[in-house]
Amino acid sequence: MPEVRRVAILDDYQHTAHRHAAWDSLPAGARLTHFHEHLGSPEEVIAALEPFDVVVAMRERTPFPAEVLDRLPNLRLLVTTGPANAVVDTAAAARNGIVVSGTRAAGLASTAELTWGLLHALTRSLPDEDRNLREGGAWQRTVGRDLHGARLGVIGLGGVGSRVARVGVAFGMDVVAWSAHLDTGHARALGVTPVSRRELLATSDVVTLHVRLSPRTTGLIGADELALMRPDALLVNTSRAPVVDEEALLAALRAGTLGGAALDVHFTEPLPADSPWRSAPRTVLTPHLGYVTTGAYETFYRDALGDVLAYAAGEPVRVLTP
Repeated sequence: MPEVRRVAILDDYQHTAHRHAAWDSLPAGARLTHFHEHLGSPEEVIAALEPFDVVVAMRERTPFPAEVLDRLPNLRLLVTTGPANAVVDTAAAARNGIVVSGTRAAGLASTAELTWGLLHALTRSLPDEDRNLREGGAWQRTVGRDLHGARLGVIGLGGVGSRVARVGVAFGMDVVAWSAHLDTGHARALGVTPVSRRELLATSDVVTLHVRLSPRTTGLIGADELALMRPDALLVNTSRAPVVDEEALLAALRAGTLGGAALDVHFTEPLPADSPWRSAPRTVLTPHLGYVTTGAYETFYRDALGDVLAYAAGEPVRVLTP
């Protein structure tokens, strides 16, 4: 049977991993280490993880490209939360004899809920009004925007996008949707009107992104697409940062050709102290909180523990292959 000696749990930012699974059920003699701070560069990852034979990674917080996996000779099992991970080189893992296991999907509902939280924060200037009120500023500084009757453009009508669209319909919004392979019957069943990408961008008061990151969706929203949007339109991204051209979005916000943006995902995470996004105008930013809820963590960590125990029993489960 494979031996499990040292287990690392990465990016346990909130110090809560121990509460979401019975880690004391690891095989006898296994030593568990929690990393509460992000390890950062590939060299830092390699130096910290060299002694470990099992690593549990939280989503895509820490990448595992070939250059890292090739230099972790003791690693035998890499667990990633979620059923797939774009920053794990599964081919390099297989070449190095490393089993990669995933977990069930989680966080679809919580990401949709956060999308609406971001949208409300943006349309009603909630962060600014909260800060102003606490600091003793003027009473009622801003005038909010109505959602009822406004057009919501949903790009990607999958698990998250469909939930977002349903709420938009409930709010009395005119909800339209586009994706490369949109199921028009599904859209109409939700009360959503299928439109072209150009029409969605040109006519929506709010555009919200809910697509998987792939070569096809990288840069899906660039300078040309942003130029199609109305100057008072809002963009919400709880998907993946590379879906939007970062420099083009910053330029549009600074030039005032876009009404605002709410972002939960960023090109570099954690966001560097000197990131230009920290001073970007008309933005609401959150630190990739879409899936960070008790329910999602329980699914992720319990399944991750199950992956480790199955591997120790010689029967790996939920194995991800190249």
